[in-house]
Amino acid sequence: MAEQQLPPWADPSVASTDLDAQGVSRRQLLRRAGLFGAAFALGSAAMPEAAAADRFGGNDPNLAYVVGDHHVHSVYSHDAKYTFSQLATAAAKYGLDWMVFNEHSNFGHAWYGAAMEHKEILKARAENPRQLIFQGLEWYIPAAEHCTIFAAPGPHEVDVLTQFELAYDGKLLGYTDGAPDNPNTARNEAHAVKAIQWLAEQRRTGFVDDVLVLANHPMRLGIDSPHEMRNWRDAAPEIMIGMEGAPGAQGGGIPGWEGPTSQRGEYTNKPSVNSWAGYPENAYVLYGGFDWMTATVGGMWDAMLAEGKLFTITTNSDVHRVVFDTWKNGDWPPGENFDNTGRIPDPVNTDSPQPGGDFWPGQFSRTHVGVTRYGYRAVMAGLRAGRVWLDHGHLLDGLDVRLKRDCDLGPGVTMGGRLHVRKGEKLTLSVTVTTASRPNTQGILPQLAHVDLIRGAVRGPVADRDTWQAPDTKVVKTQDVSGRKGTYTLRIPVVAGDESFYVRLRGSDGNRLGAGYLGPSIDPSGPIPHEPGNGDPWADTWFYTNPVFVDVAGG
Repeated sequence: MAEQQLPPWADPSVASTDLDAQGVSRRQLLRRAGLFGAAFALGSAAMPEAAAADRFGGNDPNLAYVVGDHHVHSVYSHDAKYTFSQLATAAAKYGLDWMVFNEHSNFGHAWYGAAMEHKEILKARAENPRQLIFQGLEWYIPAAEHCTIFAAPGPHEVDVLTQFELAYDGKLLGYTDGAPDNPNTARNEAHAVKAIQWLAEQRRTGFVDDVLVLANHPMRLGIDSPHEMRNWRDAAPEIMIGMEGAPGAQGGGIPGWEGPTSQRGEYTNKPSVNSWAGYPENAYVLYGGFDWMTATVGGMWDAMLAEGKLFTITTNSDVHRVVFDTWKNGDWPPGENFDNTGRIPDPVNTDSPQPGGDFWPGQFSRTHVGVTRYGYRAVMAGLRAGRVWLDHGHLLDGLDVRLKRDCDLGPGVTMGGRLHVRKGEKLTLSVTVTTASRPNTQGILPQLAHVDLIRGAVRGPVADRDTWQAPDTKVVKTQDVSGRKGTYTLRIPVVAGDESFYVRLRGSDGNRLGAGYLGPSIDPSGPIPHEPGNGDPWADTWFYTNPVFVDVAGG
């Protein structure tokens, strides 16, 4: 399929005066990267094979960041509400460049909905050439939670999804058992691994150009055990690339909206028989809007990174029903239901707010992906390479991260990449921040208060695949950036020690801070949970980056 037209901020024919403040900021980033206009459209291919050749890491200095959401539900999901037109209009309004419609698995979806949806997607792509629209599926993982699966556009993008859905979906097969003492658990977990391997085979043989898998809301139910997550990753790391670092449904904690026990992300569950027993009960809520696996310095995400393997994080809307929205589901015609149509009726507007805890795509949660050109496969290559950072509440307009040896003249290695050094070498981490230049939809002009550098040792594969801690990962530096405006660069010295390691970044508006989950010696001032029913998401916003790995010779 031909690559798409340039987004407005990359198109020289669009005057800067016709862009909003965020568009102007993106254009400035493009110019600095040397990727403005034709260079953005015709730059290096950034194909998946190129990323795979560098252990799925990305070192290209010429990057522009496109904003997306891989977890969007429409009328082709049984529990959602909105039409394609409503979602595409909202996504454009909030600055999204790419999005994935990942509808829930159902027999109605597999038999009817997926094909109908595809026709709408083809029409939407033609009508919105500056927006990259992927078709995907929200897979019910056997014995575990959900995943986003999406394919590159092509003649078999629907076929691969529906064949997969019918052969490997845990809900459709009845493969939901995951309790340790259940005799079906081992079979179900093995089937999940086979499913990922099957997808990898479809990519390897060229049935589809590309396909990616991301685990969704991993701690919502506590049923994604550490060994399962490692098994999925190791089954095909070129396609099972990561997880939601922060789930959607961030409006669930708005005070006075959903009730006194409400939580951001709708993380209101307790351990069940299918939950992994090693997770503590207070891991089932969000910390600064981020999943406990990601927000805990030295926790599950770090435990996976400490093996020296990239595992990308994302954030998204998981949009089903938007907060304060006045639309309700339409009525079914006689004799029709989701199972025999694959689609719910279009919504009907009312005069009063309807239940919901989500934001529109791009309204609050944003995944920024570094690309070297504009197109579907370029976005997928950027995700695979790990050139990814996230923010909530439009906290930042731009972020660029580079790590290099002090003796080198080049631009250095960016997020998801690997730097090869010798013991004792001096390095510099350059963090270029472009602060928010306009109020977000809540009327707040976000202000970044601090940037934290997190460092962890890389020790290789673990003996116990249910380990969820990385004891040698901690916050090693906090930089106060309160009051700084515009674009500025922090230069942080880093020294290579005896062993390989990685560094990653996070930061926030500074409104809600406390000792991290594993204690102040690990994380003295990190994200904390909110009180039930009192989780205004706009008052507690963070950014996170993927890691940069440093391979120390002999380490």
